[in-house]
Amino acid sequence: MVEVFRNSAELSEQAAVIFCKTAQEAVQEKGRFTVALTGGTSPAKLYELLSLSPYKETIPWDKTYVFWGDERWVPLTDEKSNARMAFETLLSHVPVPKNQIFPMWGEAKPEDFDLKYEEQLRTNMGETPRFDLVLLGMGDDGHTASLFPETKVLHEQNRLVMAYYLPSQSMYRITLTAPCINAAKKIIFLVFGEKKAPALHQVLEGAYNPTEYPAQLIKPKNGEVFWLVDELAAQRL
Repeated sequence: MVEVFRNSAELSEQAAVIFCKTAQEAVQEKGRFTVALTGGTSPAKLYELLSLSPYKETIPWDKTYVFWGDERWVPLTDEKSNARMAFETLLSHVPVPKNQIFPMWGEAKPEDFDLKYEEQLRTNMGETPRFDLVLLGMGDDGHTASLFPETKVLHEQNRLVMAYYLPSQSMYRITLTAPCINAAKKIIFLVFGEKKAPALHQVLEGAYNPTEYPAQLIKPKNGEVFWLVDELAAQRL
């Protein structure tokens, strides 16, 4: 489903509505809500909304389990950390129990930590983890999470989480794999700005070429995908 909004503010309002509804439904169904957050600039307004009334009061935070879709392998205090941004804009302002928040960062090497993160997913969601909600952005190059063009992780079929070195950024990235994301019940893409228009056109309407446009990999068989985009990003659709 593709929904076009006038601006990022309206887009974020709709994302907040879906977030709250999904959380309520999940807790009613099975007693907990599992969500994977995203980083970058795309979710900042959404996180701010969720930390304020009326949304803040409608989410069962005590039954919410927070994970991340991807992360730069930097300490939580680093300004590049997706987790740091989420804490500053959302998690430090809502009553989520600390033991129900799982940043993608630890003392182990990234290549070892990804296996530990898989264990955390299984411990909290069962042997075949399925998120209630995964939030995603999309880069100007069509990447999503840390699924970047021309990387080996795009072809992974068995792992839930993988860490790898990204030469173009001179750093390690850690990410949920496409199969893990595609298992989710609901997925929200937040895409806005004119710079995203060419990639969004290719991802949604171009030939299937996920090696170049990895966001095309996100096609759940038993879940819903919401593409929430603004008019600037949608201008080529």
